[in-house]
Amino acid sequence: MNRKIITIISLQAILIITMFWVIVFYGKDEYEAYTREQEEEIENPSRVTTEHGATIVTLNAEARQQSDIQLGKARPAQQSARLPALGTVLAIDGLIELRTRYMASRADAQQTQASLQNTRQEYERLQQLNQDDQNVSIRAVMAAEALYKTDLAKLQAANTASRNAEDALRQQWGATLATEATKDRSALLDALLSYREVLIRITLPFDAPEPSAGSHLSLTPTGSSGQAVQASFVSIAPVSDAGLAGKTYFYRASASALRSGMRVSASLTTSQAHSGMLVPASAVVWYGGKPWVYIQTAPDKFKRLSIEGAAEAENGWFVAGVLQQDSVIVVSGVQLLLSEELRYQIKNENED
Repeated sequence: MNRKIITIISLQAILIITMFWVIVFYGKDEYEAYTREQEEEIENPSRVTTEHGATIVTLNAEARQQSDIQLGKARPAQQSARLPALGTVLAIDGLIELRTRYMASRADAQQTQASLQNTRQEYERLQQLNQDDQNVSIRAVMAAEALYKTDLAKLQAANTASRNAEDALRQQWGATLATEATKDRSALLDALLSYREVLIRITLPFDAPEPSAGSHLSLTPTGSSGQAVQASFVSIAPVSDAGLAGKTYFYRASASALRSGMRVSASLTTSQAHSGMLVPASAVVWYGGKPWVYIQTAPDKFKRLSIEGAAEAENGWFVAGVLQQDSVIVVSGVQLLLSEELRYQIKNENED
């Protein structure tokens, strides 16, 4: 009995020793990783803190130099004010139909005019012969007169129809397009009919200045982030756009990116200038669908600042009412600061 107990105790001891070494063997890597993590946390304290509700990234000069983070200043600038506008790419079926009606009426008038000239001459000749000893009968004179008056009535009707078509063109499409539509050949109409260009009705605010000949605006299909298209002013649009309040105008633009029925967003440059600061493109970082810059709040401290509403300029971004002339911003390495800030936020979320 004692031997059995001794044997069982020995086996249990061997099993416990074996399990201990198995745990040590498999737990060694995790222990070393944990130790390294603790050492890293001790060696690399967080560079991100919160001050007065704002997230601050702290980087001394040495750290900035190692990460190639450079500082600079935005420079004062002025930019012409831009007015937002909306519009619609128009189908020109109605313009084509009215042009066809006008051309058909004009052709009828020209044809009737030629016939009228002959019937008038014939009527006058027979009338003269009848007066000269009644060389022709009065019946023949009356028949010639009837043909002459018929052609005269046809001419008047054709002229009325062409005038009505021209008036309808002017009422619906404006004087400029009406003039182009009543020409035998029109470069503008050819471009629209061949779909090299499209016609756009733009609705500008009521207080917007009147566009002038040769003026342009930039537009993009609503909801698109593609490159803006330049549109040229054509004329005043006499018909408003349903659902949009404002003054309407016709513009023409390349058809490459535009389709009939599309809604477009436009931006019109005005003569009024706004003062602000020009921020280099390298200083802007995008996060959450908005543009941001990092501004220096102390020698080694930086805060992320929204510049939502900034306008893209030739050499960067035009910012109004956000930065001061003495504001120091990060102009290179801004993505590293954002990464450091986001890493801090993720760590805090995991700890919570």
